[in-house]
Amino acid sequence: MSNFEARLSELGIELPPVGEPRFSYIPCNRTGNLLYLSGQDCRVDGILMYEGKVGSDLTIEQGQEAARQVIVNCLAVMKSYLGDLDRVVKIVKMLAFVNSAPGFADQPYVINGASNLLIEVFGENGRHARSAIGTSELPFHTPVEIELIVEIKD
Repeated sequence: MSNFEARLSELGIELPPVGEPRFSYIPCNRTGNLLYLSGQDCRVDGILMYEGKVGSDLTIEQGQEAARQVIVNCLAVMKSYLGDLDRVVKIVKMLAFVNSAPGFADQPYVINGASNLLIEVFGENGRHARSAIGTSELPFHTPVEIELIVEIKD
């Protein structure tokens, strides 16, 4: 078991299988030593754990739970592609979208649910540049969608 997978086990996290994309894209794309992950949502067993807008349908805490689940799904994509999470050098950048109610402006608090998990798993190499953007809608009414750029090694 890799070091990072042992850490996930300590945190009680089991990575889900990665499903086939339903549309015309791939879950991740590598160029050089960078892995670009397509936007992931908060599905558990193929069903969104929450739906709706943070600030009206969901609390900040529920948004944080959704963001954390999105990172679990991102880790599953990384593991599926890399075979071993110990190939991760560092998390470079996170682009995060929060399905936000009108007037909701606490997106950074929501996305801390994602950022904190990356730091819990990868330590200092999990610290990353980040954008937390509020949007009026997201596909399928998911509350959070996140893309990652990850530096990897062979």
